[in-house]
Amino acid sequence: MLTPSRVSLVAIFVSFLLVFSISVHGENLNLKKGVTYDGRSLIINGERELLFSGSIHYPRVPPEMWSDIIKKAKAGGLNVIQTCVFWNVHEPVQGQFNFGGNYNLTKFIRTIGDNGMFATLRVGPFIEAEWSLGGFPFWLREVPNITFRTDNPPFKYHMKKFTKMIIDMMKEEKLYASQGGPIILSQIENEYNAVEDALKESGTRYVQWAGTMAVGLKTGVPWVMCTQKDAPDPVINTCNGRNCGDTFPGPNKPNKPVLWTENWTAQYRVFGDPPSQRTAEDLAFSVARFFSKNGTLTNYYMYYGGTNYGRSTSSFVTARYYDDAPIDEYGLLREPKWGHLRDLHSALKLCKKALLLGTTSVEILGPYLEVSLHMKSLECFLSTITAGCPKPQQFRGTKYYLPQHSISILPDCKTVVYNTQTMSAQHSSRNYQKSEIANKNLQWEIYKDNVPNRDESLIKEKVPRELWSLTKDTTDYLWYTTSIELDRTDLPFRKGVLPVLEVANLGHFMHVFVNGEYIASGHGTNIEKSFVLRKPITLKAGINIISLLGGTIGLPDTGDYLERRYAGVRSVAIQGLNLGTLDLTNNGWSHQVGLEGEKIRVYALEGSHSVKWKKTDSTRGAITWYKAYFDEPEGNDPLAIELATMSKGMVWINGKSIGRYWVSYHSSLGKPSQSVYHIPRAFVKPRNNLLVLFEEMGGNIDGVEILITHRNTICSFIDENHPARVSKWKKEDRFIQTVVADAKKSATLMCADNKEIVKVDFASYGNPFGACGNYILGNCSAPNTMKIVEQYCLGKNRCAVPFDQVLFNKEEDLCPNVLKNLAIQVQCGHQINKFSNYMKV
Repeated sequence: MLTPSRVSLVAIFVSFLLVFSISVHGENLNLKKGVTYDGRSLIINGERELLFSGSIHYPRVPPEMWSDIIKKAKAGGLNVIQTCVFWNVHEPVQGQFNFGGNYNLTKFIRTIGDNGMFATLRVGPFIEAEWSLGGFPFWLREVPNITFRTDNPPFKYHMKKFTKMIIDMMKEEKLYASQGGPIILSQIENEYNAVEDALKESGTRYVQWAGTMAVGLKTGVPWVMCTQKDAPDPVINTCNGRNCGDTFPGPNKPNKPVLWTENWTAQYRVFGDPPSQRTAEDLAFSVARFFSKNGTLTNYYMYYGGTNYGRSTSSFVTARYYDDAPIDEYGLLREPKWGHLRDLHSALKLCKKALLLGTTSVEILGPYLEVSLHMKSLECFLSTITAGCPKPQQFRGTKYYLPQHSISILPDCKTVVYNTQTMSAQHSSRNYQKSEIANKNLQWEIYKDNVPNRDESLIKEKVPRELWSLTKDTTDYLWYTTSIELDRTDLPFRKGVLPVLEVANLGHFMHVFVNGEYIASGHGTNIEKSFVLRKPITLKAGINIISLLGGTIGLPDTGDYLERRYAGVRSVAIQGLNLGTLDLTNNGWSHQVGLEGEKIRVYALEGSHSVKWKKTDSTRGAITWYKAYFDEPEGNDPLAIELATMSKGMVWINGKSIGRYWVSYHSSLGKPSQSVYHIPRAFVKPRNNLLVLFEEMGGNIDGVEILITHRNTICSFIDENHPARVSKWKKEDRFIQTVVADAKKSATLMCADNKEIVKVDFASYGNPFGACGNYILGNCSAPNTMKIVEQYCLGKNRCAVPFDQVLFNKEEDLCPNVLKNLAIQVQCGHQINKFSNYMKV
């Protein structure tokens, strides 16, 4: 079996999958409504299906965007949408439920069904998902004698109660496939193997109980447990990861199908992380590999990540979630990932019967060369290369160009319709531009929050209290305040010598104020939450007030004993005084939960009128609220706000939070993990939109701008070894035929949202190189390329430029012995005047 380490070898690995198509006539399938399974696949309403699924989480998407995102997923070749169920948003207070607006789960599932797609419901109710406390409501921590996710009676009682409520709700709305609805799978628990060993026998008993409990709810569709090798029958254990085609040993019983519930399309980001991505080529390779080895369902996690609004994230996770997914945070198609996967799904569907019904045997043909045979007749062929220089490979008398680390799909064992490494899909580049309308009259006002003194709080203790036990996850913030009285002789006499404040904190961040003045900030990291802050401070003779604003960025979402995690100030001391080190840990502390501005709700329209705002001036600092109004930006493209000049805080639009920002926390590359934040159009009205920021440390508010987001820069890059687009082929019986008369390859471009191509930025037939947004001419380029592309494309919503030597150089081969590429970059937009001199295609 191949491993990622083999990729570095110079040798070439080629895997040929030859599959046999047999008729389903006579097969004993369950023709009733509902879902069953066997060792080959799920059987949905009596039919076997290749299932291409994508995760979309309803709380991370405004309801106004649900239908559009689902339609784009379907256009990308998906037939299943997967979502988790978020317990803490549905039952934020024990016994008080919320299934409205953004949390209308049944409406979301119905929207999936209305678009002709299936659904997978990951009930959990532990979901992880980089969501605060893994989806558990905070009140669950406070249930007496509770231990999460183990054979613990209080936990099992509440878990079963919520799970049953969700299942009953789905049944009442007739949303299961057994009732004619879209839900084909349900999931109980999530990646429990990671904590089972720590909980020992209690954990093993819990797994068996959870599976048995779920099956007993009788949904009429199968239940799954991801990465749970001891999942009890009939629950199906599934794979999560990047390369389940090679890493998954298979289900724990031969009568269960091979399912991939999380194929990670990227890496979620935490504050302090540098950019990360997963290429479309690698993602496509992993999927093709998985289906070549009897897989029948893959789920892209995430297909659309969306936004972590408000305080919803787990520890240190950014507001932007899985932006590198096939659909980006703004709901725009991320090309080429979206298009390359769409083409892969089309190619695999040409092999549907063989992939679902064939049986595989493997032959070794040479070093790193293997053939997978499905029965005796040859129907579908996939070849893979994991390393080495690309070169032609001979198979059954025909030469095939096989790029490294790739899989080619040949539905008739002759015609290449797709290769995971050579992309025919267009590329795009996301751009931001300043909105003239929104920023025209952006006038800021400020309101300073209060630094409490020791006598203002009713919560007084000898020592600093643990943070979450007081805030109960209703706010990020907890004030700790104490006072000390010093004589003049207690202070250092020498000039330039100051006492040092030392605070040990369990996490996640803290701001220090001495006598009402902001002094410094400290924070942990996602890896090590706790930290120690040491900072020189100026003290005076008499009474000094030390105020510490402690805070967290979400609750943890992974690991065992989540109910026992702690945060906040642990110990405080002042060093360098003439009387020696002064330990303030037992000095007596006042505590205040949250900020005054939070309690007044100054971020909402009514609350903003309840305080006196001042015009901005040079007095800009810590714990400051900023307010302004703006009109809806021009056009229909998605919106964003640029916050690179601020430090740390949160943003609200018309009273709705678009998430936490922390641009002062830089990654190892010296840049913030996120500086631009999505503003959904659904949050914005035509005029007088209230924009409020809370800034914890200080920043330059004048640098804040409202932006318009678009992917108007689109590109195509193909070479002479690219296969023709898979959409040009169809299969009848066992034969591949062209849909159109000419199946030659072409550079295809299409503008979104009914825009048209208004400009050609770059065009070269020869050996150009680079990436979309930054193509560069090589030393070989047909001089008429730009003119030809303009003739084919200008003024059109879509165009296809043939990859044809004769078109670009009629007389002779341009640059003999040079591999030819065609690179095109164009701009999409709206214009009134149409171009009259362009060629129809």
